Amino acid sequence: MKTVSSHLLRTFVTGALAALPLAATVFVFWWAVSLLWRWLGPGSAMGSVLGGIGLGVTGSELVGYLIGLGIVALAILLLGVLIERAIGRSMALLVDRLLRRIPLVRTVWDLAQRMVGLLQQNPAGSAEGGARSLTPVWCHFGGPGGASVLALLSSSEPVDVAGRACLAVLVPTAPVPIGGGLLFVPQEWVSPAEVGAEALTSIYVSMGVTAAQHLPRPEPPPAVPPAL
Repeated sequence: MKTVSSHLLRTFVTGALAALPLAATVFVFWWAVSLLWRWLGPGSAMGSVLGGIGLGVTGSELVGYLIGLGIVALAILLLGVLIERAIGRSMALLVDRLLRRIPLVRTVWDLAQRMVGLLQQNPAGSAEGGARSLTPVWCHFGGPGGASVLALLSSSEPVDVAGRACLAVLVPTAPVPIGGGLLFVPQEWVSPAEVGAEALTSIYVSMGVTAAQHLPRPEPPPAVPPAL
């Protein structure tokens, strides 16, 4: 009887370990979808606006919401096509100049532009690459040789903190790296990390399990000759 119980327990543990990665993946995506649903769903403030757009076409609130959502998505697509053309870039530049002339609106507009710029994946070597996009870096607390944290550099321009040049870095959380903490780290404590954003995300989501797949391995110690 004890053998059967231990076998069933071992089988259950094996199945639980096999299901854990799938459950974690489903949890992360479910959390992201739930967050978007709270922000953009029919019951949210934005959902009420979208439902009002399509409510005149049909009497159903859900169908009206879907119609409004489709209209907004189509408008965003058309705006993207327009921006890609020369006339669209000229109009965007004109709107940017107009909004920057309004004192209160200028501050909000500039902040929004900076936040959107952080999310843009600029190609390496471009004039705007590195300064605007989030770049993976190592933060060596206490200086090189101390405890190291894989983080994201939000700006390559140092700022003065208590008379010391510091860089603003975002340290994600595990296993959901969407949140995190903003730290101003001394500039000499920050060094480039030869990993991409996808590898950084994988390391944090796996809580370090996949670190060996994305980070270089240490050099083996030199062989010690046998004593004579």
